[in-house]
Amino acid sequence: MRRPLLFIAPILCALVSILSPLQAAEPADTVRPLWVRRANVESEEAIRRFVTSASNAGFNTLFIQALDDDATVTQFDPIAETIAQAHTVGMRVHAWIDIARVTSPGELPFARTHVVYQHPEWLMVPRALAAELLTIDVHSPDYLGRLARWTRANTDRADGLYVSPTQSDAAAYVAEIVRALAARYAFDGVYFDHAQYPAADFDYSGRSIAAFRDAMRTQLTLAERQRIDSAEAIDPFAYPNELPEQWRLFRQSQLTALVARLRSAVKAVRPEAIVSAAITFDPAIAERDHLQDWRTWVDNGFLDALCPIVAAGDAAKVAAQLSEMAAFAAGRPVWVPVTTPPAGFARIANRVP
Repeated sequence: MRRPLLFIAPILCALVSILSPLQAAEPADTVRPLWVRRANVESEEAIRRFVTSASNAGFNTLFIQALDDDATVTQFDPIAETIAQAHTVGMRVHAWIDIARVTSPGELPFARTHVVYQHPEWLMVPRALAAELLTIDVHSPDYLGRLARWTRANTDRADGLYVSPTQSDAAAYVAEIVRALAARYAFDGVYFDHAQYPAADFDYSGRSIAAFRDAMRTQLTLAERQRIDSAEAIDPFAYPNELPEQWRLFRQSQLTALVARLRSAVKAVRPEAIVSAAITFDPAIAERDHLQDWRTWVDNGFLDALCPIVAAGDAAKVAAQLSEMAAFAAGRPVWVPVTTPPAGFARIANRVP
């Protein structure tokens, strides 16, 4: 869920007069979050300016981008420095982690150690490209190249390359990244971004189809299994095609299992950390378009707070959506990424506990 959050000091300073009246009547534990890209905190002085401006503007929590393919490798640790400076002024810091998405739709990462080069077999594949990729060795440069080119040409369908939660080793990889970050840094919370499929017609990779086939074979009658196996001899997508509802539920449940696993990974090393996630506002659309069953996540206590992606630019509509979201949240906090203009933000800030 890529969103433009390139706030600079003048804008933050302008928010001081807007947020101050709103803060007067709010509970002491109200979270006023600001999402921060790594590009904004690449030096100690830049962090000092940013933290000061954000604090003066009334924000009390920073969500810092914890993983950045474009970040320059140096001795300086911007995450540790941001946490240190923010805690000094009483601000909290949450890790902002892309869960399934591993690259943006632009150029591929430079480092050959990146997961897209080391494990291209983990990458989600759209149905439109699946038959073509089945004929190519997954470790061939052509495989990744075709998938990357398709993604760049279809940014309305996918906002980057994603790893698949249907593959156990890929899920383990993501869980270890989250655990390691939570263990290394004194984060006050962890925010899961892109905990979703880019669209409902992903993941048709060979390994995901095989995982679904293996799961279904234990549930089908012998006659049904033999029938679909015969169809698979001429149609490699026979199992998803013949069992569309089970295919949808399989992928959706694997994503839910990953979210539960990630929560456990965070809590194992930071029990007090708040776990939140970006979610599609409408739960029906979230399930239909992204296989993101966040109502189940809430019902099972996998999330401590919700971060819905709501309509930008229309403060009245945002306020209405947030009121509706509060009912779904079942008492959990609802935090909205700051993407509206300052005037609009003033009218909607802090309306949801």
